[in-house]
Amino acid sequence: MSGRVSVSFRLNGSDCTAEVEPRQTVADLLRAMHLTGTPVGCEQGVCGSCTVIVDDDPARACLMFACQLEGRSLRTVEGLATGGRLHALQEAFDEEDAVQCGFCTPGFLMLAAAALEHDPFLNDDAIDALVSMNLCRCTGYGPIRRAIRRAAKEARRAP
Repeated sequence: MSGRVSVSFRLNGSDCTAEVEPRQTVADLLRAMHLTGTPVGCEQGVCGSCTVIVDDDPARACLMFACQLEGRSLRTVEGLATGGRLHALQEAFDEEDAVQCGFCTPGFLMLAAAALEHDPFLNDDAIDALVSMNLCRCTGYGPIRRAIRRAAKEARRAP
């Protein structure tokens, strides 16, 4: 298959149109758009470093074709902070020192953001299961768990 196709979608809350190759992944599209906050790790959907949110659900950007974004909403780590203020998860990751090398951090942030939007009452078992979905090569799982737990607590307090 060759030729480019036009795809229209919402990117971090703004309408967007891009010309993409049919086999181009969302991760590659983001790179082409100079949105480098979504790292590309294993390129096989295993590590989760490229996790983004598509229509309110987490998705591996390395496994999804960009043309599948047609009519959908895509959120990346660049869209997590709003109005010049960090997202509660970003603040919690900072406060809990949950960032070591930082390579996996965007994937964990987006995975946890989607989970907390679906259920702000995540318990410890659910947080453990969530964290097991992505890989942290620095083995910083303890601080990541504490950060998600802290953000969940904050989300429950929010009006």
